[in-house]
Order: sequence, then C-alpha cells, then structure tokens
Amino acid sequence: MTRSTAVAAPPALSNRMLMMTGAVMAAAALFAAAPAAMAQSQPAGGAPLMIHAVADRPALNLSAFGEVKTAPDMATISFGVVTEATTAAEAMQLNATRMNQVMAVLRRAGIEARDVQTSGLNLSAQYDYVQNEPPRLRGYQANNRVTVIINDLDAVGTTADAVVAAGVNQIDGISFGLKDPTAAENQARQIAVRNLQAKASLYAQALGVQLGGIRSLSEGGGYSPRPPQPMYARAEMAMDSGGSTPVAAGELTVRIDITGVYDLNR
Repeated sequence: MTRSTAVAAPPALSNRMLMMTGAVMAAAALFAAAPAAMAQSQPAGGAPLMIHAVADRPALNLSAFGEVKTAPDMATISFGVVTEATTAAEAMQLNATRMNQVMAVLRRAGIEARDVQTSGLNLSAQYDYVQNEPPRLRGYQANNRVTVIINDLDAVGTTADAVVAAGVNQIDGISFGLKDPTAAENQARQIAVRNLQAKASLYAQALGVQLGGIRSLSEGGGYSPRPPQPMYARAEMAMDSGGSTPVAAGELTVRIDITGVYDLNR
C-alpha cells in the first residue's frame, strides 16, 4: 500500500496565497457587478444619464433702459489746409504759412493751445493721367489737418468763418458733446432702474406670484459723442445773409441699458 504524505507549506507562503486568493475573488465580484451597475446608470438606448439641478426658486431675467435728453456744451471741428506746388518743399512751405495764419486766428478767438491738436499731416505726389501715355508728375500736395475743441457754442460759427478766411480750405465735420456727462448718466441710470422695477412688478402680477429681491444687476451703454457731421451739408449750417455761419447744436441723448435678475416667490 502506498501512503501519500502531505507536505505543509511554510507559514509565509501560506499567507501570500490567502491574500492572492482574496484579491482574485474581490476582482471577480467587481467585474460581475459592473454590467449591472452600468445598466442601472444608463437609460434605454445607451444615452448617458443627465442630472439637472433644480433651482430653489424661479427667477425673472429682464432688461430696461433710461434715456436723458440734454443740450451739449462743447463742439469739435475738424478742418485742414491743402496746398499744391511744383516741388515738395514749396508745397510744405506754402502749407506751413497758411497753417500759421490759422493758428494765429484760433488764438485770437480765445481757443487754448490744449484744445488744438494736429490730427494728420500728409505729402503726396500728384500726377496727370492721359490715355495711352505714362503718368506725368504735376507737382506735390501737402495736407495738414487739425481738430479744435470749442467750449463756447456761440463762437462755433464765427470760428469756422475765421479759419476759412485764414486759409482753411477743407472742413471735415463738426460734432457736439458734453464736457462732463456724469450728471446725465446718473439721471439715466435712475430712470433705467425705475423702468426695470416697473417691468418686473408687471410680470410678477401677470404670473400671479410675488416679486422677490434682485439677484444681480448689470449695466451697458453710457454717453457716447456724436460722430462728426459734414458742416455744410445742412441748411442750419449754411452761410446766412448776415455773413456768419449759424450752427444748430440740438440735443444729445444719453442712454443707459441695464439687465436684472429677480427672484419670484411662489
């Protein structure tokens, strides 16, 4: 009779085997449970599950604006002196002479140096073009452009006439503005908030709910000067029988846009 004898494993090896066996069983249980968990986390059709947070209370998102009409208290005129001569040096010299006369007129009109700014200086060759012939150099043109701020609106027309008499032969345009738009902007803000509050109350009443507090308020818009307008394009700015150029300043519109989010109480 053959007798089998079992050999006991060392204690350290026995412990490692037990640990490996436990890890294999845990991994098998995890992989077995994964399909069921995935099946529960995805709806039919395989689309991913989307979880949407529900707000504690509904909100009302509205916009409104406020406008204020106000008279301007300053004007900006852009004009230029354009000269031509057979040489570049002559064109520049002639231009400088006329521009110096214009600057002297502005000083006599009470325009301060800080309100006069050169906005462009250009020198270009001028050509005559004849069909089937190469361009022929006619001479050179110098163009010096200046932007002037006039703080006395009653002097706008007379100043324009004076600079034209001194040598200005191009007037680009005129625009009106405000030296300090803060007061008009603050007034427009108050109107905008009142309009927003009234609109929010109207919506809450129509919905049959109570209007809660405001969550947020944002602002846009604000004062923006008018772009320059051609000075002689309108009848108000044409030369009248008295010999001066009347200028109609009109009114400026200062607008503030706001957006607010209100709570609605059920």
